[in-house]
Amino acid sequence: MKSLGKKADGLRLERMQASPLWSGNGFRNIHPITPGLRDLAVPHPSMKDFICGGERRKPLGLLPVFDPRDSWHKPSDTGLRATWLGHSTVLLEIDGLRVLTDPVWGSRVSPSKLVGPKRFQPVPVPLAAMPHIDLVLVSHDHYDHLDYPTIRELAKRQVPFVTSLGVGAHLQAWGVAAECIHELDWWETYTLPHTDLSVSATPSQHFSGRGLKDRNATLWSSMVIRSARHSVFFSGDTGLTSEFSTIAQKMGPFDLVMLEVGAFHPSWGDIHLGPENALKALKLLGGGAFLPVHWGTFSLAMHAWDEPVETLLKLAPEQGVQLVMPRLGEAVEPSRAEIVTPWWRDVDARPQKVSAEPPEEALPKAMPWPFD
Repeated sequence: MKSLGKKADGLRLERMQASPLWSGNGFRNIHPITPGLRDLAVPHPSMKDFICGGERRKPLGLLPVFDPRDSWHKPSDTGLRATWLGHSTVLLEIDGLRVLTDPVWGSRVSPSKLVGPKRFQPVPVPLAAMPHIDLVLVSHDHYDHLDYPTIRELAKRQVPFVTSLGVGAHLQAWGVAAECIHELDWWETYTLPHTDLSVSATPSQHFSGRGLKDRNATLWSSMVIRSARHSVFFSGDTGLTSEFSTIAQKMGPFDLVMLEVGAFHPSWGDIHLGPENALKALKLLGGGAFLPVHWGTFSLAMHAWDEPVETLLKLAPEQGVQLVMPRLGEAVEPSRAEIVTPWWRDVDARPQKVSAEPPEEALPKAMPWPFD
C-alpha cells in the first residue's frame, strides 16, 4: 500500500546514519526516562480492548464548529493567531505567515480507507478551501500526524515542508518535490527564504513507524517556530522529558505552547504526555499560553474522549496556567484568549443524530502499536 510510505536510501539514509541519534538500525531516545512514567504492572491494551474496550471513547454527537475563513482574511492584531482544526492540526498565523502543523484531513488514521480509527467529524475547512500556506510541519511519521491523502493534495501546492530526518522519503514518494523537503536533526534550524521565520527541530520522547518492519526508521521531533516577534512550541508526540528544560533555555520563552494531551495510557506513559504530564512539561518549558492538541478527533486510547480536557480544566487553574481551548475552527489570539468554558460538555448532554456506521473490522496487521 502506498500509504505505508517509502524507506530512506542513498544520501538521505547516509545523513540519517550520521546523526548522533542513530543507533545502528534506527533512531533512539537518548535521554533517560523519568522513573514511574510507564507503569510496568499495567499491560498494553489488546486489539480487542482497542476495538471494543473503554467507555465514552467517542462523543455522542458532533462537536461545535466555526468556519474561520472570514477571520483568516483579516490580519491578526497581535501578530499571532492559532486555529485548531482537529487533533494536532493547527494553522498558525505568525507575523503575516501561515504555518500548518501535522496536517491530517483523511477520514481514518490507518493504512486502509476501510478500517482503523475514524475521525469524529470532518475538518472545519475542506483542504481545497484552505488559504495560501507558507510552510507545513510534520513532526513524525505516525498515521495521525502524516496522512497520505492529505500530503498528496498539499504536494500540488509546492509548499515547503519541514520535517524530521527520514520522513522526507515518504513525502517524496507521495509527490512532494525534493526541493520542497527540509529534513532536520534535533537542534537544526530551517529559515524560510526571504523571511525571518524559522523552524527548529527539538527533542521529544517517542518512536516512529508505519508498519511492522520500520519501527524507528525515521526520527521524531518537537518543533519551535520563531519570528522576530513571536515564538511557538509544538510538541508533536512525546512523553515527559527533562529536555524540555533545555529547550526552554535555548529557545524560550514561548508565546504559545501546543502540547499533546490525548491518547494516553499507563503502559505507554513514557511516550505520551496526557494532561497531567503536559502541565509538568509546560512548567519545564517556562510557561506560556497553553493550547492542548491531540484530542477530540480520533479515539486512539481507552480513556473517555473528553477526559484530557476535563482533567486540564480541573488542574490548570490551580497552577496558574493560561489555557487556550477554542472550539474547532475558532481562530484565537493567545494573548487575548478568554476564560475557558467547557463547550464540549454540550455535545453529550444534547447529542445530535449521527449516521449509523457498520461495525469496525479488525485492523490490518501492518500498523505500529500504539497507533500514534
